[in-house]
Amino acid sequence: MKESVSEVILVGYSGHAYVVADILLQSGVKIKGYVDRIEKDFNPFKLNYLGTDNLDNREDDFVTSRFIVAIGDNSIRGRISNSFKQKGVQLTNAVHPSAIISNKASLGSGLMIMPSVVVNAFAQIGDGVILNSNCTVEHECVVGSYVHVAPGAILAGNVTIGDYTFIGAGAVVKQGIRIGKNVVIGAGCVVLKDVGDNQTVVGNPGRLLKDNN
Repeated sequence: MKESVSEVILVGYSGHAYVVADILLQSGVKIKGYVDRIEKDFNPFKLNYLGTDNLDNREDDFVTSRFIVAIGDNSIRGRISNSFKQKGVQLTNAVHPSAIISNKASLGSGLMIMPSVVVNAFAQIGDGVILNSNCTVEHECVVGSYVHVAPGAILAGNVTIGDYTFIGAGAVVKQGIRIGKNVVIGAGCVVLKDVGDNQTVVGNPGRLLKDNN
């Protein structure tokens, strides 16, 4: 399930990217540097600044490098990832060595899988997904692209999550539930009913807080 990649460029270099950088280094992957809007004063990993994420007029060896979009915001991560893919750029995965991933699971590209994550049999994970520390994705779940499952969240079996959705820390989603696109599930929420697109659900049991349709 884990790619064999020797060198990666980070897109973005702030809090979330520090975790991604740490995972890559623990996995024996060299980080060539980072791209961002500006060079960062705080550089905890002493990485080289390689300019902005604009790929126009770049050397071929730069464009053909492997990248990972290490940005926590789902919409920004999706926009940059899709722009890179349209230009033929390869996006790689960062998977912490402690993650437990079934060899029957299906993984997309540009994933960030943090410490102690569990992904069980026949789960399907889309592109650019963040599975944060100690979260669980049970059997036959379908997780769309550019989703963030926050630390400690649990998706029981056969849950479906739409693109660009955020599942808050410690949330629990009952088996068989369908959650739409662009949804926010609050921290600690217990989701017992399906959730439509563009909704915010909080509490135990989950209740609708906001409908952006």
